[in-house]
Amino acid sequence: MHPLVSLPLPPLRWLAISLFIALITPATWAAPAQGLPDVFEEVTERARQLAASPYEESGGDLPQALRDIDYDAYRAIRFRPEAALWKDETLFSVQLFHTGFLFERPVRLHLVENGEQRDLPFQSSFFHYDGSAAPLKNEDLSGAGYAGFRLHFPLNREDYHDEFLLFQGASYFRVVGRDQGYGLSARGLAIDTAASRGEEFPAFTAFWLMKPDPDATRIDIVALLDSPSLAGAYHFRVHTGEQIDIETEARLFARRDVAKLGIAPLTSMFMHGDVSPYPADDFRPQVHDSQGLLMQTHAGEWIWRPLNNPGELRITRLQDANPSGFGLAQRDRDFDRYLDMESRYERRPSYWIAPLGDWGPGSVELVEIPSESETNDNIAAYWLPEQMLEAGGSRTYRYRLSTFDAERPEQRLASTVRTRQGWGAVPGQNDPPPRSRRQFVVDFRGGELSSLDASHPVDAELVVSSGEARELQVRRLPDGQTWRASFRIQPEGRIPMDMRLRLMLRDAPMSETWNYVWNPDELR
Repeated sequence: MHPLVSLPLPPLRWLAISLFIALITPATWAAPAQGLPDVFEEVTERARQLAASPYEESGGDLPQALRDIDYDAYRAIRFRPEAALWKDETLFSVQLFHTGFLFERPVRLHLVENGEQRDLPFQSSFFHYDGSAAPLKNEDLSGAGYAGFRLHFPLNREDYHDEFLLFQGASYFRVVGRDQGYGLSARGLAIDTAASRGEEFPAFTAFWLMKPDPDATRIDIVALLDSPSLAGAYHFRVHTGEQIDIETEARLFARRDVAKLGIAPLTSMFMHGDVSPYPADDFRPQVHDSQGLLMQTHAGEWIWRPLNNPGELRITRLQDANPSGFGLAQRDRDFDRYLDMESRYERRPSYWIAPLGDWGPGSVELVEIPSESETNDNIAAYWLPEQMLEAGGSRTYRYRLSTFDAERPEQRLASTVRTRQGWGAVPGQNDPPPRSRRQFVVDFRGGELSSLDASHPVDAELVVSSGEARELQVRRLPDGQTWRASFRIQPEGRIPMDMRLRLMLRDAPMSETWNYVWNPDELR
């Protein structure tokens, strides 16, 4: 580790080798919503009892016919829309996922209606078995169970119920707001992500779906989570609208010590984009579900970290106490930035995690994994508490997960709209520098910055962890709204350079803090 110089920004101290750390003071948060239904208390007690007993792998005996099907056959199993639960009874309706292929662990589903609970048994009549799945019609599927469910709601049009939230696989779930398409995923919990001992994947094993009133725009879901290390009870309060808000309460009970506990984890994909230091063999300028990590510290500083598809595993952390929030964002919303008619990456949602209550000290950890395929989720971000969860211990975390598009509405400063980098040589130079000398160009737009005249004395503050930075310049671009900071760096050998940059007008910040770790080994 190589300590970085002190910053002229809010009091921070930084560590290199892919660690970026901000030391901040605590925050005060509003209390979480009250009035939890009785079922949540019952599931909490079940989780407590589970954690006090040895872990048992759940899932039952899935019929062999379902274990043997491939991806195409699984896709040919389709839920019958006319069989949707609560169809024409509430604004919400529920459709179910079949087990099979990769989804071999059924989950138990319970409906809570008029104050009463009832189990939802598997019914093959809920599904079409078409194409390569047609032979399953002749199989005994009574033990199949459901792999998960999806919720529908008139989100975009009043005469059509859109799928907007699904739970399927381990503790994964996805959600979209208005005019968005599925992209990144959220998870209930992450354990030992990117750790040498291997990752543990907790799973939701049972759900309780609470039938809302006919005109209600909120629905409540309770879930039981289990894994070798712990058990937990979750309550999701799902609020619909242009963007979806999911108020979450997670009550965790440890069977054994959990050294690396990832709270409110987000999982995404990044193949290549503006900041990639190598040309992609792809007709598309950018390919990613998320463009960067956004964080607001407790002190109020906004930090933007562009994502990368690194040559080797990279783990970075930003330390704080009671952060205001963090998330993975897809800022480019223009089709021309992707040119992909199939994936429509410009419609991918962004997710924001806002802690409710006191989370204590810890850090936002970002994991970037090398990947050669956009089918792989190679990005993860989550809150990592400073203290481990010890066997026999329990914790409760409350937070709000919200979808958004390019920007958080509470962010008033200019945001980063582009990050470009390349060889820092001058065209035609007789004695060019080594390729390790890089030129970075960072463009900012929004807030007060976009209203400034070119004559205003906008400056840049740039701090690097090692090596040398030179030729720092700031200028307004011809569109009259975007300001560009450009500079050249020379690393110290193969040591990564951790960089922080923001624009200032006199003593007032005009932009968020751009942060990036340049690793000379990324040159390919």
